[in-house]
Amino acid sequence: MPLYEHVFMARQDISTAQMDALTEQFKTIITDNGGSIGRSEYWGLKPLTYRIRKNRKAHYALMNLDAPAPAVAEMERQMGLNEDVIRFMTIRVEEHEEEPSVQMRPSRERSDRPGGDRGDRGDRGPRTPRPPREETSSAEGKS
Repeated sequence: MPLYEHVFMARQDISTAQMDALTEQFKTIITDNGGSIGRSEYWGLKPLTYRIRKNRKAHYALMNLDAPAPAVAEMERQMGLNEDVIRFMTIRVEEHEEEPSVQMRPSRERSDRPGGDRGDRGDRGPRTPRPPREETSSAEGKS
């Protein structure tokens, strides 16, 4: 069966227990349709970059799925009907990662990237000051 990573976001005003119930509801849909759940992670309540349906924050969850396409389609259909789910995304992958996702790793572990804090761009180097700007008045340019 194909492998998928599925992330969904739920409204900010539901409780953690309700979020767990939502996750269990979607797991049941997958298992009833012949699939299985590899790993499930709750990422917590995080701020959104922009408002989505009047929400400034959302509960995030990740599920690793091993399921046929109709099972995933049914789960996505149910998510579209559920008013607590504000966004979801399913991606087909070649294999599931065994270690915790990037969201679950400690922040100090995430910043240990090759190339330091600047990523693969390397160090910025010494700063050179800009030459001063020549100021022209608007009256000089007019005749």
